[in-house]
Amino acid sequence: MLRIIAHAALLAGALALGACGFADSRAPVPEFMRMKEAEVPPPEAPPDVKRVVREQIDVVFLNTSYPREVHVAPPHHQVRGPGWTACVRAQLTSATGTALGMQTYIVTISSGKVVDRRRAEADDTCGTETYEPI
Repeated sequence: MLRIIAHAALLAGALALGACGFADSRAPVPEFMRMKEAEVPPPEAPPDVKRVVREQIDVVFLNTSYPREVHVAPPHHQVRGPGWTACVRAQLTSATGTALGMQTYIVTISSGKVVDRRRAEADDTCGTETYEPI
């Protein structure tokens, strides 16, 4: 009987101490038992969108679309994440050689590189941006 009580007490003590390992940064436990808060990296400086798009034009547009009259808008800090987004538009040609006209894309730039691009939609702010040629 004493052996069962000893095991139960040992198990209860282990559970109590184990639970301290899960204490968040605001829990009322000693500092050394709290989880560290996640460090948020400082925001990147705004990228030179003209230079980035000029150097990585093949990432933004297909080579076979023959982008002409390429214009970029100022960058905006991403809502979620450390990167930047910018609107880019250009006159493009389809794979069959017919003119597609002016097409607008949103590029995501992180650490000076284009990491994603997608076609701009009606609810994006690209229609109200001011553009400059590259």
